[in-house]
Formats: sequence, structure tokens, C-alpha cells
Amino acid sequence: MTKEKTKIEKHTDKLVVYQVYTRLFGNTNATNKFNGTIKENGSGKFNDINYAALQALRKFGVSHVWYTGIIEHATMTDYSKYGSPKDNPLVVKGIAGSPYAVKDYYDVDPDLAVNVKNRMKEFEALVQRNHKNDLKVIIDFVPNHVARNYHSDVKPNGVRDFGEDDDKTKNFAVNNNFYYVVGQDFVVPHGVNPPIKVTEPYIESPAKATGNDVFMPNPSINDWFETVKLNYGVDYLENRTTHFDPVPNTWLKMKDILLFWASKGVDGFRCDMAEMVPKEFWGWVIPEVKKVNPEIIFIAEIYNPAAYWSYINEGKFDYLYDKVGLYDALRRLMQGAGDANDITRVWQNESGNFAQHMIRFLENHDEHRICSKFFAGDAFKAVPSMVLSATLHTGPVMLYFGQELGVTPDRAEGFSGDDGRTTIFDYWGVPEFQNWVNNHKYDGGKLTPEQKKIRKFYADLLKFVNTSDAVKNGQFFDLQYLNNHGQSPNYNDQKIFTYLRFTEKQKMLFICNFDLENSYSTSINIPKGAWEMMGLDPTSKRKYKGTFGNKLVLEEPNSEKVKLDIPKNSVLIFEIE
Repeated sequence: MTKEKTKIEKHTDKLVVYQVYTRLFGNTNATNKFNGTIKENGSGKFNDINYAALQALRKFGVSHVWYTGIIEHATMTDYSKYGSPKDNPLVVKGIAGSPYAVKDYYDVDPDLAVNVKNRMKEFEALVQRNHKNDLKVIIDFVPNHVARNYHSDVKPNGVRDFGEDDDKTKNFAVNNNFYYVVGQDFVVPHGVNPPIKVTEPYIESPAKATGNDVFMPNPSINDWFETVKLNYGVDYLENRTTHFDPVPNTWLKMKDILLFWASKGVDGFRCDMAEMVPKEFWGWVIPEVKKVNPEIIFIAEIYNPAAYWSYINEGKFDYLYDKVGLYDALRRLMQGAGDANDITRVWQNESGNFAQHMIRFLENHDEHRICSKFFAGDAFKAVPSMVLSATLHTGPVMLYFGQELGVTPDRAEGFSGDDGRTTIFDYWGVPEFQNWVNNHKYDGGKLTPEQKKIRKFYADLLKFVNTSDAVKNGQFFDLQYLNNHGQSPNYNDQKIFTYLRFTEKQKMLFICNFDLENSYSTSINIPKGAWEMMGLDPTSKRKYKGTFGNKLVLEEPNSEKVKLDIPKNSVLIFEIE
């Protein structure tokens, strides 16, 4: 029994990933001045993420912590006395800067260190603390673009900087690291108005192509103007012709960078905008990294369902974002619109063949916070969507820090304005999260009753996910088509979604009511084929025992129908005995 359990744990895809915005996680400064400096608004540190924090995350049910903003990026904060050149504020977004405008792939963000000179050792100590608390460490790998003024001041001996050996007389050369607009200088976008004094112009000659594939010298303020596109051997101006043999210089540099971080004990990489980098690169580099550590995982931020197959089978990714699909379908339902039948269409058409590879979420740093006025406006409207995200298939589930507390951005925090997101560009404190941090006790000592209630829901859900054999390892059976179009009385198929999850050990029935206004008295059809798939006699009388807060016990003489009442905006889960 013990050996079997260990085997299941080792091979499960049901990871629980908790995304931490590292600069904000441990920051207890409550000043929150618009466009405030690090001295005014403060910054969380590696050392703030202490044993108490990590033990609390592990107890919460987390298996992997994704630390966002680890690698050094461009900033308006001056660290030149520590050997890091000042960045021109004309090409930096926000006082603190974007973590996706990498300035030095071989260094960590100095904002995160108590002793800036000792910053890498402080990061290494954080990795060790995670491992001692049975947590895996994921960091961002940003392969598509770098800060406009990229320069590594701590790179290993023999490493050449990106662009250091480029032939700048050519728009494209296979071993150039950047693309150039030959004969033209970079033009800072109209409307860029940094919150600090600009003391000198930004000069880039010739102009480099901008990160979001803008091959002109004058990107707009809405482009990723603070970044430059990296060259992986694709000539975009010649019909995207590819030059992958011999291996391009950028591929070799990136492999060395990944191996560098793997040597620090990093357990995985969330790969930013992975589909903007050719899948051939991933298919080459991921196996190379896994030669060093076969257990290391790669997660692709990807938004094109048509490319899922190739990025798993050819690109060798372990997991892909399920954003264009499940997230979008659930978001519509959480906003009082949408159609629960979209969930069936998602798994059938977009991610069904790759279910164990899809990482499901309702929040991350790119998306609106659930409680914001731009999304649902209420943490509890996420209950059925969060349960479904976590239990629909065997793939991973992800939470963003503070999601479990109902974080509600309600004003402009800096560069990105009042946009319903927690800022990634500025120094800030997150009040709801600070209540849980409680001066680095990480015990929730200052949480309100409402925050305790929503956090308990998430804690109970993660415990359920981590202990349910059917959820972690089971098959999936969609019951929607057997209950829609009037086949079940009072079953509103646009608002209710039902499914089975089962293994040899455990059989479970899930009923999700996404209707924010109405409860339903209905019955659920379970066909003969489903009982046979579960290895049960379809003619036998069944007992349905409520679980996950559901105290109902139903006994049905007819296995093919389960009569029940389901409240609005809720989930009922039954274990079939």
C-alpha cells in the first residue's frame, strides 16, 4: 500500500502551483503611494519568505511555488554602485520595472535582497528552504525578448553577451542574437512620460526589433517597447524562413542559461510567451536540460489551441496554459453570462487529448483579479469555477497569491493604471495579503471573517484535490450531453455542468451550478455505459455520500437517475458507494 501510494504521488500530474509575485509577497509596507519608490513603498525580500511562510503554503496544499520576478530586469531604481548599470527610464515600464524585460539572465533582482551584494546567495537559500519544506521551485524563463539595454555584469567566464558579436549591418543573420532595422535609429514612443527625471536621451543605433514582433524603429506605447526581440534563426522579413542547422547562437546561449538556473536547484520553468519562440528550439533544449535533471518541468504560456499538439509532442513541454479555452469559458459564467456547454466544447475541441498537460487557473499576473470591477466583483462567485478547474481532469491547477483572500485592486497603483490587476511594474503592498502575512508570521492573524471564509474554501478544495484518488488519477466522463435539451427535468444545461471522475478505488459525481441567481431541483442521468466504465453493475441500487462540505446522503433505487436540489452558485460532490 505504501509503495503504491508513493508511486502515485511521484507520477501524478495533479500539481498545485502557487504563483508568488516575489516583490510583493513579503512586503508589509502599507504606504502605497502612487508611483512610489522602493524607499517609500518598500519591497518584499527573499528572506521574508521564511520557514513559517513555506510551511503555511505546504499545509495549504501547495506542491510547487512559481516565483515571478526572480531574474534581474530593467528598473528605475539605481543599483549602479553594485555594478548594475542604470537603466534609461524612457525604456522602462514602471518605477520598479517589468519582470519580463530581463536585464541580466545570470543575476537576480537586487530589489529582492537584504544585502544586495549577497543577492544570489539569498536566492539560493530560498531554494533550499523550499526544498526543506517539500516544495518545488519554478521561476520564469523569458526567452522571446530582453530589456533594450541588456547587459550581464555577472555572467560566467567565457560567456558572450547577447548581441556582443552581432553583425549590425544586417537586418537578419542566423547567428545574430537580435534583429536590426539597419540605417534607422530607435524612436521612443510618443506619450512615454517616466515618473522620474530623464537626464539623457535613449540612443539605440541601429534600432532593434521590438519584443512583440515589431520590425520597425518606432514601436507604439502599446507595444512591448521596453524590450527587444531575440533571434532564434527565423527570418521574419523573408516569409519566416528558418535556419536551424547548424544550431543558432541564441539556442546555445539559452541552453546555458537554463542549465545555470537548473544548477541552482530550480525545479521548473514557466516559459513566457513560449509560442513566440519556434517549437524546434523547445524540442531541442528541453531534452538537453532534462539530461541534467529528468524531473525538471516546463510550462508554456500559450494562447493558440491549434499549436497545443506540436508544443507537447514536438516542443516537449510538460504543461500548457488552458487560458484560451477553459479560463475564458469559466470567466463568462462567473460574470453571469456564458454557457456551461462551452466546457464540453473546450475539452472536446481544444484540450481534450492533452487534459493531463493543461494547467488550469482563474488568476495570474496577466489577468484581472476575480474580485475586481473588471471581472466578477466577488470572490465567492469563483466557487464552482474553481472546483471545476481543479477537478475536471488530472492536470495541474494554479492559484495566484492572494486569490484565496479575495484581493481587490481598486485604484491605479502605478504604470498600468486602474486595470483590475495587482501591479507587476511598481513597488506596492497588497492589503488583503498583508493581513495573512501578519508581520511575517504567515498565520492569517489579521484576516477579516470574510477573508477567513474564502481562504477556508480554497484550503478545503486543495485538501480534497490532494487526497482524492479519483481527482488525481481518475478517468473523466462528461454527463452534460445526457442531461441537456430537456432530457432531465429542470436541468438548465446552460448553467449546470455534471461529470464523473473515477478510479478502481473511488467513484465521484460532480454537479456544478454556475447560475448566480437560481437554485434547481433536478435529476442527473448516469447512463449504463458510464456504470460499465466504472466497473459497476448498472442495475444495482446506489448510495451517494456527500463530500467536500456536502452532507447529503442519497439512496437511489434506479442507478440511472439521481434526484437532488442544488443551490445557486454552488457545487455538490458525491462519492458513489
